[in-house]
Amino acid sequence: MAKVNYPEEFAGFAILDTKDWNKPKYTTYKPKKLEDNDIDIEIECCGLCGSDIMTAKGGDHGWGSITCPQVVGHEIIGKVVKVGPKVTLHKLGDRVGLGAQAFACLECNRCKHGNEQYCAKGVTTYDGTYEDGYISQGGYASHVRAHEYMCFSIPEKLDSIHAASLCCAGLTVFSPLKRYIPKNLPNGEVPKVAIVGLGGLGHLAVQFCKALGADAYVFSRTDSKKTQSFELGAKGFVATGVDGWEKEYFDQFDLILNCAIGLSGLNIDAFLSILKVEGRFCSVGLPAADEKYNVSPFTFFGNGSCLCSSALGSREEAIELFELAAEHNIVPWVETVPISEAGCETALTRAWNGDVRYRFVFTEFGKAFGTNAPN
Repeated sequence: MAKVNYPEEFAGFAILDTKDWNKPKYTTYKPKKLEDNDIDIEIECCGLCGSDIMTAKGGDHGWGSITCPQVVGHEIIGKVVKVGPKVTLHKLGDRVGLGAQAFACLECNRCKHGNEQYCAKGVTTYDGTYEDGYISQGGYASHVRAHEYMCFSIPEKLDSIHAASLCCAGLTVFSPLKRYIPKNLPNGEVPKVAIVGLGGLGHLAVQFCKALGADAYVFSRTDSKKTQSFELGAKGFVATGVDGWEKEYFDQFDLILNCAIGLSGLNIDAFLSILKVEGRFCSVGLPAADEKYNVSPFTFFGNGSCLCSSALGSREEAIELFELAAEHNIVPWVETVPISEAGCETALTRAWNGDVRYRFVFTEFGKAFGTNAPN
C-alpha cells in the first residue's frame, strides 16, 4: 500500500456496500476538523468487535442503515501524534486506547455524573455524526481523531495486543459488573453472577468477576466450552440445552449478564427464575435490530427482577478496568491478523461464523499504511 499522506488524510479499510460487509477496501479520507481537545492516534493495533460486523451488515441482519464508505473498528491502541491546543490529559508519544465513543459534550447532567457514555450529544468512534455533519471513521485505519477524554492511558504492564480488546469488550462487561454486583452481602456471602454466553464478551466477564470478588457461573447451551470456562476462572458451568435446567438454580444469583448476541431460544422466564429478589438480567450483547424479548409483566412478579441493558462504560470505569487488568493479569484470548483487505475479509468472516477463541486483533498497521507504528 502507498504511504498515507498524514496529516492531510487518513487511510483505512472501509465498507463500501453492506452487501460486501466482509470485504473492506483500502481507501483514503479527510479527518474531521481538529478541535481544541482532540488528539490524533497513530494506530498500532485494533480489535475486531462484534459491533463491527453488526454495523457493517447494515439492514441485512445488522443494526440498520449505515453511511458508506465506513471504516469500522473501535478497540484501538496507538501513539499520540498530534494534540489540540487545550489538550491536558495526554501528550505526544503517549500510548493510549480508544473504545466505542469518540466524543461527549461533558456538560450535560449525564456527563457530569460519570455517565458520559449515555450523553445525548455523544458520537461513536465510527458511523457517528458530529455537529458539523462529519461522519466518524474507526480503527481499521492509519489514524483516528477523538476527544482526549475518550482516550485512556495504557499501563506499561499490558501488552497492546491484549489491551485492544479491553477498550470495548472489556469495558462493556466491566461497567455493569462494577455497578450491579452487590456489595456487603450478609453473612459474608460471595456474590454470584451468571454469565450467559462464553464468547468475546463472556470470557472477559468471567475474569473480571473473579477480580471483583464474585463467583462467575457460565451458562451455555452445550458442554463444549465447559473446560475453557474453568480455565478462565469460572466457579461453575450450566448447560441450558436440557429441559428444566433452571430448577436446580432457583433464587441463587444476584446478577445475570447476557453476553450472547442472538436471542433465539433464550428462555427469559427460566433465567429470571434463578435471580434473587430484585436481581437484574442485564444484556450487553446486542442482537439484530429486529430481534425482541418475549416477556410479560407476569414474568417479573415472582421476584421483582428487572430486565436492562448497559452501554459501553465511563472514563472512570475504563481507568479502573485497565488498572485491574494489569493487577490481576486479565488477558483476552486473542488471535492476531495482519491488517489488509484479505486479512479483514478473513477475520470478519470467521468471526461471524464463530470461528475464533475469542477475539481477533489486527496488527502490522505500520506495514499496511506506511506509518511508524510497530509491526
